[in-house]
Amino acid sequence: MASRFVSFFAVLTMGLLSLWTAGAATAADAVSHLDRIRANKILRVCIWPDYYGISYRNPKTGQLVGIDVDLARALGRDMGVTVQFVDSSFAKLIDDVTADRCDVAMFAIGITAARAEKLRFTRPHLKSDIYAITTRGNSRIKDWNDIDKKGTVVAVAKGTLHEPVMRDKLKNATLAVLDTPFAREQEVESGRADVFMTDYPYSRRMLETTDWARLVEPIGTYHVTSYGWALQPGDDRWYARLESFMSEIKRDGRLMTAAKRHKLDPIAVID
Repeated sequence: MASRFVSFFAVLTMGLLSLWTAGAATAADAVSHLDRIRANKILRVCIWPDYYGISYRNPKTGQLVGIDVDLARALGRDMGVTVQFVDSSFAKLIDDVTADRCDVAMFAIGITAARAEKLRFTRPHLKSDIYAITTRGNSRIKDWNDIDKKGTVVAVAKGTLHEPVMRDKLKNATLAVLDTPFAREQEVESGRADVFMTDYPYSRRMLETTDWARLVEPIGTYHVTSYGWALQPGDDRWYARLESFMSEIKRDGRLMTAAKRHKLDPIAVID
C-alpha cells in the first residue's frame, strides 16, 4: 500500500514538473514586440488620421502631421527602424491593438478604467478637459450651464471617452451617440443636435477649419483625462522601452518642442 502511494506521488510530481517546465519554456519562447521590431526593422504604429494636432492626415497633401506622428518618428529614429502608420480609430482601438495589427497605438488615447482592462498604457504625455462645440447661431447654448437642460441634444462619437462620461454626467439633456466624429459634427451643424463634446486638440480643429463652430468652455474643471500610448498587456520589455522613451523626451525637451509645434503646449505633461 505504501509503495503504491509513493509511486502515485512520484507520478504526480513528475506530471506537475512537466507542466511547469512546459509553461516556463512557453514564456521563454514568447517573442517580445521589441525583438520583432528590431528583427524586421519596422515599427507599426496605430493612429487615428482625423485627430487634429495629434495624428492628422492633411486632406490636401495626404501628409500626416501632429504631435504623436512626430514622436512616433522620433521613436523610430532612436530604434533605428522604419515607422509604418496603421489607420485605426477609437472604436477599433482595442481590437487593433489586441489583434496585433500594430505594436503600439500612438494617438493621444484617453486613459480610462474600461480601456485599462484591455490595454496597457504608458505614463501620460498630454491631458485635456472636455469642451463643447456648438454653432455660432445657436441661441439655446450661451455657456456651459445651458448644456444639461431638457430639450438640449448633446452629441458624442461612439467609442470615444466622451460617450461614457456624458452618459454618467447628463441628467436632463438627451444624449445622441453617433457612429463617427464627422456624423457628430453634422448633427450640430445641421441643428439636429445643440452641441458635441470633444477635447482640446479637436476643438482647435473646429475653430481653425470651419466658419460655423463656436467653443463652449467648462466653468472650472469638468472631467480632465490623461492621454498616453497603448499596447498589449504583458510584454514587459516592450513596455519598458516605451517608458524609457517617454522619460527621455520629457527630459530632453522633445515632447515640449513637439507640443509647441502643434500648439498643444497648454496640455503637455512633462513631469
